[in-house]
Amino acid sequence: MGLVVGVSLWAGRRERDAEDYFLAGRRLTWWLVGFSLIASNISTEHFVGMAGSAFGRVGLAIASYEWMAAVTLVIVAVWLLPKFLRAGIYTMPEYLEHRYDHGTRAIMAVYLLAAYVIVFLATVVYSGAMALNGIFELPALFADRFGLSLAADAPWRESAEFWSTVAGIWLIGLVAGAYTVYGGLTAVVWSDLLQGAALLLGAALVTGLALAELGDGSVLAGWSSFTAANEGKLHTVLPWNDPDVPWLAVFVGGLWIPNLFYWGLNQFITQRTLGAKSVAEGQKGILFAALIKLAIPFVIVMPGIMAWQLYGPQIEALGGNAGDKAYPYMIAHLLPPQLRGVMFAALCGAVMSSFNSGINSASTIFTIDLYKRYLRPDSTPENDVRVGRWATAAIVLVACLWAPVISSFEGVFAYIQEIWGFISPGILAVFVVGILNPRTPPAAARAALLLGVPLYAVARFGAAVVDSEWMRAFNGIAFLHHMAMIFIVLVGVMLAMTARAPLAAPRQLPVGRIDCTPHPRVKLYGGAVVALTAALYAVFW
Repeated sequence: MGLVVGVSLWAGRRERDAEDYFLAGRRLTWWLVGFSLIASNISTEHFVGMAGSAFGRVGLAIASYEWMAAVTLVIVAVWLLPKFLRAGIYTMPEYLEHRYDHGTRAIMAVYLLAAYVIVFLATVVYSGAMALNGIFELPALFADRFGLSLAADAPWRESAEFWSTVAGIWLIGLVAGAYTVYGGLTAVVWSDLLQGAALLLGAALVTGLALAELGDGSVLAGWSSFTAANEGKLHTVLPWNDPDVPWLAVFVGGLWIPNLFYWGLNQFITQRTLGAKSVAEGQKGILFAALIKLAIPFVIVMPGIMAWQLYGPQIEALGGNAGDKAYPYMIAHLLPPQLRGVMFAALCGAVMSSFNSGINSASTIFTIDLYKRYLRPDSTPENDVRVGRWATAAIVLVACLWAPVISSFEGVFAYIQEIWGFISPGILAVFVVGILNPRTPPAAARAALLLGVPLYAVARFGAAVVDSEWMRAFNGIAFLHHMAMIFIVLVGVMLAMTARAPLAAPRQLPVGRIDCTPHPRVKLYGGAVVALTAALYAVFW
């Protein structure tokens, strides 16, 4: 951890203007882009939440979030990235101002800022603290040291688990926030490189040891035991009406909406690609990340199923959201103390990579899309950096204060995926229609962004207001189906408003200074990624 912080501070020591601080001077190479995308994406909500879903009823089907993301990244590399880099933008809301107007930009900026702080960042530090609790049995330490209760139903003021989680939240938040405040995106991507490597090695280590445990010392025998004992969990295709990962949503429906939003339009992710030195470098980095995504289920999802096979009754006896405790429990009981420390470092790296990436993106949106656009348009580049650093500190504070509230929800991974549904259909509709139809007016974009939130609220929670059998049945279907329905409705609204009052002439987008020549073999490499994804589904159908 000391090495990561030191290298990150060194890498970010020269960030003096806004382009340096927020986009690493647009000089990132493909391997930094690719590793940073993966390290920023994979965090303890995967080790805690995704592995927890695999431990439970869903099994390997939860891997669709990873494997279909690889296909999504191909679309981003071939179609979206060249458009955004050509425009020379800093943020995704900025693109909406060039395409529509400043009001559309402001709405998206507020949505993303709120979602990053309340949903994403709070979840990352909360799940990180949960992992620390499970690996090092911190609640028992707090109970012994401070006279707190270990009972699952203890009031929060007396709960050892609650206060150990709070302590972990602030430890992670302060350490990760420190070098992000100082170094900007350059510090973030260099920390991602180191922590991403440690994360993948640590996850592979746990997978290998779990297989060896299942095979009495032999990894190959362990794999045979694993596949034979968990045949029912090793399927990626679930019924169309499955509440979590229905096949209809995976292949032709709702899963594409959060995927395209997250990987193509989400500032937290796209900031790495916007910092690429050229379109070709960005495309290579994205496709490199896509290849790594195909391997992630083998070291995160499958270990969740292995935890069920090795320690199922013991983990379920822990109560609460037992699945979220599966991966930390396996680390604590499978690894010797020395290797437990290695995995602790890897998990800390995962948490800090995602957390510092999120706060850097949130501070970028606040500074560029809100402060500089509305509060102080004449701000100097040096002042922009100073405001960005203060915004980073404030974002860390709010996220750490909110994080303990997440303990009242069910399942970390499901929580974060469902909450993104409030904004992702509307944002995706605005970008897709705006790119494909150059005469769509700003009013249509604003309508889609503003309608998406209440429509999703009705789809998910309408029965709380209108208690009817029909509404309860509608609320009960998979949230991915709700996303698809809302996206279709919003696209329809935008097209209808375009037909009624189209723009007189298409808006002219700016042209940046970056080299926009695409990689000559990007479609070939992208096709290879799609073929590998199809092969994995064929094997684990």
